[in-house]
Amino acid sequence: MGNICRSPSAEAIFRTKAQKLMAHLTVDSAGTIAAHVGETPDKRSQQAARARGYSFEGITARQVNSDDFEQFDLILAMDLDNLHNLQQLSSEKYQHKIKLFLDFAEHFSEQEVPDPYYGGSQGFEHVVDLIEDASDGLLKHLTQGDKQH
Repeated sequence: MGNICRSPSAEAIFRTKAQKLMAHLTVDSAGTIAAHVGETPDKRSQQAARARGYSFEGITARQVNSDDFEQFDLILAMDLDNLHNLQQLSSEKYQHKIKLFLDFAEHFSEQEVPDPYYGGSQGFEHVVDLIEDASDGLLKHLTQGDKQH
């Protein structure tokens, strides 16, 4: 929601994986609320992802705006609350772009990326596991034209 834990981790991880495949994609993250605009990602999120080689360089929290729905081909939510918030913010014209990020996961059955903010380090590690899996599935979808999503 605030763009300091899950979504900046997804931005850092997905961007790195896309660059390794030489996929030229615009990747960004944003929150559905403005509580942390301008802040850097949570240090625990950075620590968990950086330990696996991901960079948070240039990532600061921002709030979703109406231009995002036009500019981006996909708008991916981390959980059902954010999915609902995005659907409320978007016009009918762009509803088809809004999906759950874990719809692209191949090895995990969870529907939502849990918010690790109030938990311990194992929660942040699990978030990275989920995001890595969904990122791989999303890249496969984008590069191979997978029509199931």
